[in-house]
Amino acid sequence: MAGAAASLGTDPLTLADLLRVANAPGFDRWQEQVRRTGGCAHPIRLIGQTVTRDRASGQVLYSYSTEQEPGGMLRVACGNRRASRCPACAWTYAGDTYHLIRAGITGDVHKGVSPVVRDHPRVFATLTAPSFGPVHNRPDSGCCRCGSPHAEDSPVLGTALDPARYDYPGAVLFNNHAGDLWRRFTIYLRREIAARAGLTQTALTEVCRVSFGKVAEFQKRGAVHFHAVVRLDGPEGPDTPPPAWATTTLLDASIRAAAARVTVPVPASGDHPARVLRWGSQVDVQPIGALGREELTEQAVASYVAKYATKAAETTGTVDHRIGELSELDRLPLPAHTRRLIEACWDLDNAYPDRMLARWAHMLGFRGHFSTKSRHYSTTLGALRQVRADYRARQERRERGLSEDLDDTEGSTLVLAHWTYAGQGHTPGESWLASTIAREIRLNRETARDALADLATPEDWEVNA
Repeated sequence: MAGAAASLGTDPLTLADLLRVANAPGFDRWQEQVRRTGGCAHPIRLIGQTVTRDRASGQVLYSYSTEQEPGGMLRVACGNRRASRCPACAWTYAGDTYHLIRAGITGDVHKGVSPVVRDHPRVFATLTAPSFGPVHNRPDSGCCRCGSPHAEDSPVLGTALDPARYDYPGAVLFNNHAGDLWRRFTIYLRREIAARAGLTQTALTEVCRVSFGKVAEFQKRGAVHFHAVVRLDGPEGPDTPPPAWATTTLLDASIRAAAARVTVPVPASGDHPARVLRWGSQVDVQPIGALGREELTEQAVASYVAKYATKAAETTGTVDHRIGELSELDRLPLPAHTRRLIEACWDLDNAYPDRMLARWAHMLGFRGHFSTKSRHYSTTLGALRQVRADYRARQERRERGLSEDLDDTEGSTLVLAHWTYAGQGHTPGESWLASTIAREIRLNRETARDALADLATPEDWEVNA
């Protein structure tokens, strides 16, 4: 406990609460609950009970009540994907995203994707935002446009060289319409592929299907861009081979041409002029190698996408919650560049009320999903969560002496449950202990994963060992 006191610094309230929790009755059970949540930073607290009866006889086979739990409550994971909110749940979300993306690259029969997708054309594409004005950067020459070199962690990177001339309204409108730009890109991509194959779009669907999984990332300048795995399949999806003309070279050219064609018009409103939004000229398309034969490996792509699935706009210094009124900015430690982007959202809100810019000001206007996929790309996050839930359900039924068959169509047991929401989060001392447990769990997983990587083939590598 002395080590805990030292790491807590001079916060006597947190230390006092930690001692209270550690000495309270049921501390071991509290730790068990927290471990079952993965060390969740903001667990949901529930009060209630459940009773399992034999459907035929009515005999009680198992009963549970939170009355015997520490504090009379059960704690379950919040499930928040943001690492800034809950590192533990974000770690699980990143693992699920990794498996989802990787299954669409390498195939995984357990996730409903045939391994033959490895032979399909697959690329890792990045679509960026256009320029809204010069910003501080670190070019290959080593010297920024301002005339001075910047360190890699310099706070000025990505900020406007001349804030008075930077197009802040254009930047937040681009973020706000990024989802529309992506949707139109996928439409034009199919058109470009059909044109290069000498087919109509209807004929294309009969021989080839475009599948993708993507994630959004914020650049330091506060503009969102997209990373995507794009794959060409046969007409029935990943289990069928694409036609011979469907090559990586054709896919590369089609992506670049489609990105160049996409436009989203924004009408004039009030003092704000009409605009035509486009992708930036920097479009990167790289073929995905297999088993390390090329620099961009399958594992690297899946890990990269998973990393950004748990982030939002934190790289710009913004907050991770909605801003109720503009006056709140005076109480927030925001970088000047980020504050101007947020102010631009509020300034444009009345002009474009249907875009809800003020509501999404903390996201610098972006209101889309951070990770999405096409229907046939691979499995779903919901399916991955269900596998985990089924495993835990079988584990619990085995511990209770019940049948582990979750597909019991006869319904031999009847479960009656009642739950009430009792709040969310930890006390300061609980929070410190939970974060310690979360770090321990993550360290154990990383150690197991590294050991697996040393012993197994790349097909066995996993994010969550």
